Amino acid sequence: MIVDLPDTTTSQVSKALVKIREEGGVVALGRVLTLIIATQAGREEEAIEAANDASREHPMRVIVVASEPGADGAGVAPRLDAEIRVGGDAGASEVIVLRAFGEVASDEESLVMALLLPDAPVVTWWPGKAPEIPALAPLGRIAHRRITDASAQPDPQAALAALERSYRPGDADFAWTRLTLWRAQLAAVLDQPPYESVTRVHVSGAVDSPSTTLLAAWLKLQLQAETSCSLAGAESGLHGIHGVELERASGGIELIRDVPGVATLRQPGQPVHDLALPRRSLRDCLADELRRLDPDELYGEVITVGLPLLADGTEGGRG
Repeated sequence: MIVDLPDTTTSQVSKALVKIREEGGVVALGRVLTLIIATQAGREEEAIEAANDASREHPMRVIVVASEPGADGAGVAPRLDAEIRVGGDAGASEVIVLRAFGEVASDEESLVMALLLPDAPVVTWWPGKAPEIPALAPLGRIAHRRITDASAQPDPQAALAALERSYRPGDADFAWTRLTLWRAQLAAVLDQPPYESVTRVHVSGAVDSPSTTLLAAWLKLQLQAETSCSLAGAESGLHGIHGVELERASGGIELIRDVPGVATLRQPGQPVHDLALPRRSLRDCLADELRRLDPDELYGEVITVGLPLLADGTEGGRG
């Protein structure tokens, strides 16, 4: 069910939610968190769909702040249009879409405060352009976790450098979340005999893949080996992470993804294996990040320590 509330207030939206629950039997009890999605108008549906899917694992209230470019500019009449989605249109969540104009759009924090679930943690997600310092942004200040996506920025590699400078405990980025399968596979390989030190690491991928750089930074931090990272331009046809090469005394290990979703593992003295290594969907990344509401300390270490180590020209910077 979708209820439109044109030219409304947050108080009226809150009252409408109560009325919907009383008349339709839709309950908000059992919601574990409030997810705020800050996006541009016209781009909110993909994020809402991912949140609806993730809500089946994490029942929540979703508040979408869909801003129009220049909506808070001078001469724009103050106005708030809202939309409430419940039932089949909202998965296991309640979705409140807010479109604000004029002075109403200039204070996002006050806009959502009356709609937050009481005594429930708040997560803010910017699926598109992220603020310069997420923790200090109006919707970031009220959140326990703040999720960005470096791959959605105009310059993904520059976005990583910005994340390094702006990091605060509680920050997260989907460039890191997309590495879960790669990290698990590489850890499984290195957890088998022979237990030798890795002497050299090379990671390759596309220049628009911040996950490639973060994977190299993680390996540099964990293995303390000479690490290089090569990023190919759009003309190469590469998308995302291409592969990882590890050198040990007994021979090299290669995990290369030449085919979308499938990687080939080559190890000394063992048969070649094809492994399922698909790119994680937006829904999977969001659900993964919502499983923990405490700071991701490993991500914080990789972004603030691993990246500078990788950039150090004395031991394989980004090439």
